[in-house]
Amino acid sequence: MPLLIVGGGIMGLWAAVKAERLGINALLVEAGRLGDGASGGLLGALMPHMPDRWSDKKQFQFDALVALEKEIAELEAETGLSAGYRRCGRIIPLPKPHLRSIAERHERDAGGNWVSGERQFHWHVGDSPSVAGWVDEAAGQAGFVLDTLAARVSPRAMIALLAAFLLKARHVRVAEQCSVLSLDPDGGRAVLSSGNEALFGHVVVANGPASFPLIRDALGLDAGVALGQAVKGQAALLDAAADPAMPVVFLNGLYIVPHEDGTVAIGSTSEDCFSDPCSTDEKLENLLAEAYRVVPSLARAPVLERWAGLRPKAVGRDPMVGSVADHPKLVALSGGFKVSFGIAHFLADAALQVVCGHTPVIPSGFRLQEHVSIASRTLESSD
Repeated sequence: MPLLIVGGGIMGLWAAVKAERLGINALLVEAGRLGDGASGGLLGALMPHMPDRWSDKKQFQFDALVALEKEIAELEAETGLSAGYRRCGRIIPLPKPHLRSIAERHERDAGGNWVSGERQFHWHVGDSPSVAGWVDEAAGQAGFVLDTLAARVSPRAMIALLAAFLLKARHVRVAEQCSVLSLDPDGGRAVLSSGNEALFGHVVVANGPASFPLIRDALGLDAGVALGQAVKGQAALLDAAADPAMPVVFLNGLYIVPHEDGTVAIGSTSEDCFSDPCSTDEKLENLLAEAYRVVPSLARAPVLERWAGLRPKAVGRDPMVGSVADHPKLVALSGGFKVSFGIAHFLADAALQVVCGHTPVIPSGFRLQEHVSIASRTLESSD
């Protein structure tokens, strides 16, 4: 029986690529077009966790960020396309004195934790930005951090790269404009929007915020169990003619991301409450004003696009991967929220290991069962 992959965003596409590489026959179905959801956004910042208080979660993300460079290079060689990837680093202004001492501790932490084989990545603390003419020195009254691990990718170019690889796939088929209305994981059946049924041996559910109710219902959980939620993000793209070698800038949730074509992405908001998931408003304008303060040259750049979309945030805040004992054919692959582009390839590996009957080595907080337990306890406490 084939593998069914629900969702054609960054998670589902990586799962399809990994299935093709393993020779697994698979059908990927996407309700709209590939990358229509949050994966078709603007930012593409690939940011590591802080290097302190090291954990299995931070190690997983670190290993994924390091490995992504090679994964993308292989896909680019196979397709002739570019994902707009660059390990550009990240500048973090330190606006208050107490942040300097914290950053200096992180500098020591990175020396021990940000190591991969012979590669050492750094967290430098200095008095001024590492590059001239980019960040306003007034933004970092207590200094600046330069981290050399951070990278970025063009989200839409990355989606196009994965999709181009699948165009030549021998084992994977892609069906757009096809949504899954319901799943019977034990019977291996999915009801599609076309009215047809799709039979599967396993199903990987990777369709962003819509994955949470789909998984809940397929597992037969109480209707009040919330495995996750949609979080709205707003971002903008500027025609800045920026040097693509410039580092990403991060300050208090604001990301300023230079891309290979000279554009600069600004984002993003995180909104739990919203009326229109696709509209932009004063929250984005405030973010732009802050970006102009930190990088003054951007104030002269025309805005090419304002974007808004919904990102999947699992109830346990970490990504949601794997199956539960009672329903082994259903495999979750969702909930990456702000870190999806940096770790989706590793999460897809984990999902495919489950499909192949293996137990993946992932942080315990990532496991589907952990999220189900958290959501169930939350429902009980609210009764």
